[in-house]
Amino acid sequence: MMSCYGVPGAAYEAELPRAAGTLAAIWQLTILTQVLIDLPEYRQAAVPVAVWLGMLATAVWLVPRARARGLTGGEAAAAIAVAVAAVALVGWDRRVNGATGTVDWSVLGTAWLLALVALSRPARVSISGALLIFGTHALFTIRMFGVSPLGLARLALTAYTLAVILVIFAALQPALRTYAGLAARRAALASRSAAERAAAAAVCEDRRRRLALLDVEALPLLRGIADGTLDPGTDSEVRARCARLGATLRRALADRARSAGGLLAELEPALRAARARGLPVDVRVVGDPGRPTWEVAAATLAAVGGVMSALPPHPVTLTVLASGSDVELFVTFDRPPRPAPEVAGLRQHVPGEARWRARVDVDHTGAGCLEVRWRQAAA
Repeated sequence: MMSCYGVPGAAYEAELPRAAGTLAAIWQLTILTQVLIDLPEYRQAAVPVAVWLGMLATAVWLVPRARARGLTGGEAAAAIAVAVAAVALVGWDRRVNGATGTVDWSVLGTAWLLALVALSRPARVSISGALLIFGTHALFTIRMFGVSPLGLARLALTAYTLAVILVIFAALQPALRTYAGLAARRAALASRSAAERAAAAAVCEDRRRRLALLDVEALPLLRGIADGTLDPGTDSEVRARCARLGATLRRALADRARSAGGLLAELEPALRAARARGLPVDVRVVGDPGRPTWEVAAATLAAVGGVMSALPPHPVTLTVLASGSDVELFVTFDRPPRPAPEVAGLRQHVPGEARWRARVDVDHTGAGCLEVRWRQAAA
């Protein structure tokens, strides 16, 4: 089955979020070295250690969520709050004129929080967080160095560091979305291929059973007629057997698209209108979709007609897959519909037991499909 459904959470199953989580862990352990080196610079040595442990606990809480589905708005706000609090506590407890290094470790140590926010949330959220972190750090830097060339240089370097982090990780968001789309499409194609193989196997098995029946019944009948022991001209039972086996043979060997005659007849208005607009439709049928109920037929016709009427002239493929009681219909196209029709709302006109649903998916190249699913009514 080819799913046309977009799955935003799939973006965070990609390798980039995993790499970001791994980077956060390495980053935090590296910062511990700087914390231990700078311990003599604080009034209370327990404060920087407690801040580091707090950031470690935050990493344990947030990194798995970021890797699984991205941060929610509340989690992003909590990450920014933790970063601001860490910078404030470290700045408050540091002895005056005791700072070493170029960029304070409290800023570097919380930068991975800003990176996770930049990966998960809109740019305005991560920019607001960066401004809060910078503003908090600026208060304590000015208290420590005053408005001096050294203090201004440190603030400029801090601002540059935060800006670089924002730009790098915000730039990864389009890559995440592209990767997610490719992964979803690859999974959808694999799923559709598996469904087509299963449906084709079911059709072949049905044909084998019918041909096996012919082998058991038809061949002896033909041999009897050939050697003169059976005479269809005079024996009505022989004629009835010939007619029955002939019908079975025709059903076994006939084009499978005829088994979808009821469904295709319901879709004929949309197919005829599409052909008139220059959309040649290649119809493919695997399995027997049966005859849909009038509610299913009406909703499916509306979905197919709506999509085809919005497509520019080019070849279109309509595929029907039936396996057991489940039926799937796909209209695949290479050029985007203008405008993209809304088909999901048609579900409200179909009884719930039919499990009818539809969706249109178009990728960045303009190619896409309409997917419609339903369950056949019990005979």
